[in-house]
Amino acid sequence: MGTSPRVAVVAALAAGLALPVPTLAAPATAPAATVGAGTHRTATTHDVTSPLEAQRTAAAPLPQFNWWDCTDEAECSTVKLPLDYDSPKGPTTEIAVARVKATDQQHKIGTLFVNPGGPGGSGVDLAMDSVLFLPPNLLERFDVVGFDPRGVGYSDQVKCFADLREQDLALGGFNVQFPWTEREEQDMMKSAQALGKACSTTGKPLSTSMSTAQAARDMDMLRKALGDDKLSYLGFSYGSELGLTYANMFPDRVRAITVDGVIDPAQWAGTEATSSKILDERLGSSAGSYKALKEILTRCEATTTKRCPLADEDPAAVLEAIVQRLRESPVVVHPTDDISFTLSYSSFISSLLGDLYTSDPAWHVASNIVLVRKLIDPETSSVERAAAGRAFLAERKKLLKSLQDRFADPTDATSPRGFPPRGFPYDNDLEAFSGVICSDGLHPADMSTWPEASATLDEQSPYFGRAWGWNSVQCASDTWTAQDEDAYRGPFDRRTVSPVLLVGNYWDPATAYTGAQSAAAAMPGAHLLSSDSWGHTAYGTSDCVTDAVNNYLLDGTLPAENLTCVGDIQPFSRDLNQDGLPISSSAAGEDSAAGEGKILPPIEPDSIVEQTIEQLQKQN
Repeated sequence: MGTSPRVAVVAALAAGLALPVPTLAAPATAPAATVGAGTHRTATTHDVTSPLEAQRTAAAPLPQFNWWDCTDEAECSTVKLPLDYDSPKGPTTEIAVARVKATDQQHKIGTLFVNPGGPGGSGVDLAMDSVLFLPPNLLERFDVVGFDPRGVGYSDQVKCFADLREQDLALGGFNVQFPWTEREEQDMMKSAQALGKACSTTGKPLSTSMSTAQAARDMDMLRKALGDDKLSYLGFSYGSELGLTYANMFPDRVRAITVDGVIDPAQWAGTEATSSKILDERLGSSAGSYKALKEILTRCEATTTKRCPLADEDPAAVLEAIVQRLRESPVVVHPTDDISFTLSYSSFISSLLGDLYTSDPAWHVASNIVLVRKLIDPETSSVERAAAGRAFLAERKKLLKSLQDRFADPTDATSPRGFPPRGFPYDNDLEAFSGVICSDGLHPADMSTWPEASATLDEQSPYFGRAWGWNSVQCASDTWTAQDEDAYRGPFDRRTVSPVLLVGNYWDPATAYTGAQSAAAAMPGAHLLSSDSWGHTAYGTSDCVTDAVNNYLLDGTLPAENLTCVGDIQPFSRDLNQDGLPISSSAAGEDSAAGEGKILPPIEPDSIVEQTIEQLQKQN
C-alpha cells in the first residue's frame, strides 16, 4: 500500500449483518495422502467442503492465464474471476497474479501461494520478492505465486470517491495517527462517516464483494487453474486470516497451510454476542503492543547502562513523564536552522509502535525515549537540544531504513512492477483496507461507541489502546452499509485433511500471541509453533522457526509438540559501542536475520506503521 497520511486509522469488520453461511458438512473419511517429497500427517477423518461452497467454485469458469515476463525473475498475468460466486458466469473482476517458477521444474512439488497481510498488501509484490527471503530448497521445488486480492493493488481497485479532490476533502480527519483531543475525535468520525457512505454507494459493486471469503474462493480457482490438487500456502499477519478462512471453507483441499502472525478468525469475525465490541476489544493488538513495550522496559532496568542507557533509572517512569508532557501539547523541534518538525503525543506513540515492529526493538525504544526526553526537557540548553535533535533525526533514519527493509514496498500506481501505469494515481489504500475488514465481521452500529471504547482500551493497555481502538471506526454498521452477503463468519473449528501450522510470536506488537493460541485450539489437528522472538511475525528470526516452516511446506514434517523457538536477537543482549549502537549490529541491516543473505519476509505493515513511515520520511 502507499504511504498517504490518510492511512493512519483504518481497519475493522462488517457492515451490518451478513446472510447466514451454511455450516460445513459432517466429517467424512479420507485416505492418507502422499504429496511431493514426503508424506503429510493426514487425518483419518476430516471435514469436507460444504455442497454450496463446492458448487460455487465448480460452476465458475477456470481462469485463463496470459503470462508475460514482468521482472527478471517473475512472470505476470491478469485473470477474470466472478464478481459474485452466486452468479459464477456473470460479471467479473480482474485479478493480478505473479509467479516465480521453480528452479527445478522436473522435481516441482507444485504451487506455493503467498500473502503479505494488510489487508491491502500486494501478493504480487511478495511473490516477486520471494527470491529475497525464501530459501533455495523452497524456490527449487515450488512455483511461488501471489495475487492481489480483489479491490487491491494491481487488481481492479475499489474506488469510493469520484476523484482525488472529493476524496481529499472527505478524508482530512484521518491525517493524524490516532485522535487524542475531542476535536480530533470529531474530525475523524466525520471523515469515517464520509468514507463509509462513499464506499456503500460509489464503491459498489466491488465494495460488496471484498470479504476474505471472496479472496479464498479466488485462491481456490487459481489453485485449480494452476493444476494443484490441494493448496500450499504461506501467509503473514492478515495473510493468516486468508489462510485460516480457506482452511475452514475448504478443509479437504489443504496440502500444507502455514500462517505466521496469527489473527484468530473467530475474533476477527465476531458474533452476535460480541458485535457491540470494537475490533481491538476482541483481537487484543493493543494488549500485545503494551506487553512487548513493558517487557523491554523491565529488561532495560534489569541490565546495565553498557547495554541500555536508561538502566540506572526507572525506564517506565521516564516514559510516562514524556507522555504526560506531550499529552499537554505538541513540541516543535528545530534540530537545524532550516529543519523543524512537531512531536505530538500520537506521533510519539506511533513511533514507539514502529520501534516494536523491528527485529531489535529494545535499542530503538531506549534510544527513542532518551532523545525525546532531551528534546522536550525545558532544562536542556539550546546547544544540547540542537545536538539531540540531530541525533534524533539520525536515529529516525535508522528506524526508517529498518522499517523499509522489513515491509513490502508500497505499490507505485504510476509505474507498478510489470503492469501498465494507471495514469494519475488515485490513492485507494484506505478504501481497499476498509473494503476487506468492513466486510468480514460484525461491528457496533453507532460510531459514537468508539471514543469511550478506545479510552477504556487505553486504560487497559496504556499508550496503545487508542492507537488500535480507532483503527476500525469507519466500519460502524449504521454508516458502512455495503454488505458482502457471502462473507464467511465461521465455523472456524474444521478438521483439515492435513494439519495447519500456526506460528505465534510471544512479543508480536500487532498480532498478539493469544490469537495463535486460540485459533490453534479451535481447529482439531492444528499445530502451534511458538517463538520467543521480537518484531511482527517470526519467520526468519531464527533457524528454528524458519526450518520448521520450510520443512512443513516441503514434505509435511511438523515440528515437535510444544516446541518454543528463541529469536536470534534478544533485548539488550549486546553492549553498546561509542555511538550508542549494539555491537555487531548495524541498525540499517539488523533485519537480515534470516541468514545466508536472506531478509525477513517483506510483509505489509498495518496502517499505524505506514503512518509512522510517512512521518519518518517527512522528517528526513
